[in-house]
Amino acid sequence: MKKIINTKNAPAPIGPYNQAVLSGTTLYISGQIPIDPKTGNLIEGDIAKETKQCMENLRAILLEAGMTFENVVKSSIFISDMNQFSEINDVYANYFDAATAPARETVEVANLPKFVNVEISMIAVV
Repeated sequence: MKKIINTKNAPAPIGPYNQAVLSGTTLYISGQIPIDPKTGNLIEGDIAKETKQCMENLRAILLEAGMTFENVVKSSIFISDMNQFSEINDVYANYFDAATAPARETVEVANLPKFVNVEISMIAVV
């Protein structure tokens, strides 16, 4: 059985998917791009601000599901330019304790939805 998780504090999906799905004790969060949920506008031009918006969108979804970043066991980061890895990593690191940080991969891709520079998805458990 699955439960759909949606919050107005994160951007509405831009396709046929939900923000997150809770199946048993596992939460699967769809990739979040740097859209400000209050305005619907993309955050552009500063990879640190773009990454922060992705992380804040993820935080909102986690909170809606009754979780925090401490519940995250896996992250996937998709970026358009691996040269921005260290800036993205610096922002990402602010959300986790290094000793208990989740497993993760970071992959450079040709394009992302709306041609953003970063998209992050997560899996969390209760």
